[in-house]
Amino acid sequence: GPGGGAALENANPLIYRRSGERPVTAREEDDELPDSIDDREIFDILPGREGRAGPGRGRAGRGRWGGGAKQGRAVQLRSAFLNPAHLIRSINDPEHPLTLEELNVVEQVRVKVNDAESTVAVEFTPTIPHCSMATLIGLSIKVKLIRSLPERFKLDVHITPGTHASEHAVNKQLADKERVAAALENSHLLEVVNQCLSARS
Repeated sequence: GPGGGAALENANPLIYRRSGERPVTAREEDDELPDSIDDREIFDILPGREGRAGPGRGRAGRGRWGGGAKQGRAVQLRSAFLNPAHLIRSINDPEHPLTLEELNVVEQVRVKVNDAESTVAVEFTPTIPHCSMATLIGLSIKVKLIRSLPERFKLDVHITPGTHASEHAVNKQLADKERVAAALENSHLLEVVNQCLSARS
């Protein structure tokens, strides 16, 4: 891991039970009704079944993913949401063999989405107030959203107020587009972020 065998900062974290997979509503299955992006979809998107079920069946053939005039947006959103790797709940913690959801670092109630205004805000809660991994965790969440969402979305990833000793400094780093871009040009840092975003076997 990134610590190179060093002692863990939080060697015995609390582990939380994962929430169940989100159910698909009748409204989401109806091709005729608009289906906007919401907090549930940022936190936990139903994995796509396109490969197994074929086109027109499973989630990919329904609602916003349908054909016709929506085809361009459907293709964009299909790549964003139907890949099970594109869920913030499943991002790996950089120190522990656990997901951010299992450590209660991310929760659906701390995800705010306004599809009409193209904004997504995610609050995350480090496991301890002096967690040195806070910036890396925030960067991993931000990169996941950048890679997953259409470019129209403005992203705000920040620490839950009052939960980290350096929250202002970390939030400032995460809000600075140039610093985020520069961080992702660092091959070692990018490798660590990609490990956090990779699916565990």
